[in-house]
Amino acid sequence: MSSRRSRPSRQSSVNSRISEDQIADLVSKLQLLIPELRRRRSDKVSASKVLQETCNYIKNLHREVDDLGDRLSELLASTDHNSPEAAIIRSLLNF
Repeated sequence: MSSRRSRPSRQSSVNSRISEDQIADLVSKLQLLIPELRRRRSDKVSASKVLQETCNYIKNLHREVDDLGDRLSELLASTDHNSPEAAIIRSLLNF
């Protein structure tokens, strides 16, 4: 029995590639989602700058989520655990 893995044909690989126009369209759409880049809409921004700013934005969002989770945890610790407020906080923290 052969141990070769089946490989996709070259034709299917070519068909699955994204065209430069599609990439440009996706980068343009991404630029609209990032607040820092949205303000510069009239300026020409490179795709690499859009991707870099997108990464920075996502990192900042992760930090904000972590900070909010910490604040909710602190609030929960200082709240009566049987109160309706505590139930809401627990649901926000997905406990």
